[in-house]
Amino acid sequence: MTEDDLDRNRRHFLAVATAVTGVAGAGLVAIPFISSLKPSARAQALGAPVEVPIGSLQPGEMLRVLWRGRLVFVLRRTKEMLSLLGEHTDRLRDPNSEVEEQQPPYAANSTRSIRPEYLIVEGSCTHLGCAPLQDFDVRPAEDWGGGFFCPCHGSKFDLAGRVLKGVPAPTNLRVPPYRFVRDDLILIGQDTGAA
Repeated sequence: MTEDDLDRNRRHFLAVATAVTGVAGAGLVAIPFISSLKPSARAQALGAPVEVPIGSLQPGEMLRVLWRGRLVFVLRRTKEMLSLLGEHTDRLRDPNSEVEEQQPPYAANSTRSIRPEYLIVEGSCTHLGCAPLQDFDVRPAEDWGGGFFCPCHGSKFDLAGRVLKGVPAPTNLRVPPYRFVRDDLILIGQDTGAA
């Protein structure tokens, strides 16, 4: 082997080694840069759908979850609660949920839900955004069939989140987009493939 051949082999080896080192270095530099483009955990929490496990939720119990910084109520209604929904429609401002912006089309029904047993509504009064309290006790003497009560200004909502007449709140509680992923899991914030 001549000296020219050795020099050519060395140059070829150095060129290949430099290229490999450069590609590896560029890859190592790109990883943090690409990761910085990904939304933060806080940003993801503010806009991302939220999975809510409901397998242990008993009839009559309610969960509170945050989605996009908003409180959402997930209520598993009892048979008694469901039977009360049709008894007082004359006292409701929007009994048929005709304000389209208040719920997705699949929740524009008497139970305002995909599955009657589960009510999913935003826990924000449509008057001034206060958080209504749950008051599921039926009190016939007070003409109260159970539901949600806003203590700030006196707005009342039934067990389907429908607003009663004569209170400050103008519309029903909002139903966020949601779907059942499985029988024991709800995805709030996405309704593609609602079941």
